[in-house]
Amino acid sequence: MKPLSYITEKFTESVIREMTRICDAVGGFNLSQGFPDFEAPQEIKDAAVQAILNDCNQYPVTFGEPKLRKAIARKVAGYNKIKCNSETDITVTCGATEAMIATLKAVVNPGDEIIIFEPFYENYGPDVILSGAKPRYVTLYPPNWDYSCEELAAAFNNNTKAIIINTPNNPTGKVFSRKELEEIVSLCLKWDSLAITDEVYEHILYDGEEHISIASLDGMANRVVTISSISKTYSLTGWRIGWAIAHEKITSRIRKVHDFLTVGAPTPFQEAAAFALNMPESYYESLRLRYNLSRDYLFDLLSQVGFKPYLPKGAYYIMTQTEELMEKLSVHDDFAFSKKLIELTGVATVPGTSFYANSNKGAKQVRFCFCKKEETLENVKKGLRRLVKD
Repeated sequence: MKPLSYITEKFTESVIREMTRICDAVGGFNLSQGFPDFEAPQEIKDAAVQAILNDCNQYPVTFGEPKLRKAIARKVAGYNKIKCNSETDITVTCGATEAMIATLKAVVNPGDEIIIFEPFYENYGPDVILSGAKPRYVTLYPPNWDYSCEELAAAFNNNTKAIIINTPNNPTGKVFSRKELEEIVSLCLKWDSLAITDEVYEHILYDGEEHISIASLDGMANRVVTISSISKTYSLTGWRIGWAIAHEKITSRIRKVHDFLTVGAPTPFQEAAAFALNMPESYYESLRLRYNLSRDYLFDLLSQVGFKPYLPKGAYYIMTQTEELMEKLSVHDDFAFSKKLIELTGVATVPGTSFYANSNKGAKQVRFCFCKKEETLENVKKGLRRLVKD
């Protein structure tokens, strides 16, 4: 047999999904993969059922049903302060995951470089490699997950096609400030680079934090691709409805790639997504309150049993240091620790190295998610308390 793709040797399968499989095999409590274990809003589910009954079951408009694109345009005009034309500037995709790879395949040429902040959501590196570009990493440093201005500036050069920004950030919970985004804007303008933003956690914020879309800042309207989805905000991770918003010149390329990747996102779920985007403000207030309580519960629990967690400002993950517990359990790396944790407590987490290009930086870290029912978190507490029993 002739050699298979060399590109696929440069990355592994998803560690997050692997930890879910390990957790499921032992009947554990899954705080690894970021999906809620509680019910999605009934009225949104009813809208999907009604769409199916109304026979919205055939191919959609490839780049998104008009009803949904109009709903997206209205939503981002109000919440994100982004002006866009629903006819020319929006591509509906199979989740934000497809939006990211379709965007990269649409803008990258051989020799291009893409800047990625680390720790990062694990798809970004492989997506950049699959698109034919070279990733360059800039570190976010705890406890506040700040970056070095000097390191960021040094990462830009004539080959920089784009920088990927995930705010609120997975896995750290960092919310990029206006000052930070303005600094990134200045570098994008200086080097004629794009910004590709993953904003799927845009409504999940704590402690008075504000979500700012970089596309709303001066000079960036024509050089940003804004990516989001219904997955996290509406607890619908299995529906796979996302979108990419960009200037018509960029969108036309994204639509071509999207067409040949997936043809279109599921039609009835697009109908229901349009309904979801018109939920009242009270829905988002309740969402933030629920996750704020879960965040504080898990943060306190982790602190009590020997972890050293970092308090997130957005999204629904907690990164934590594990060094003392690793010594206590006589394990020497994050993967061994994560497997030992499931064995002892039934609680699944994600090894920190999966979020870094340089594995040494994450070797003493793990990530927990807290988008779970009270019952689940109570069971997690019972499991983790075993770490402090004599």
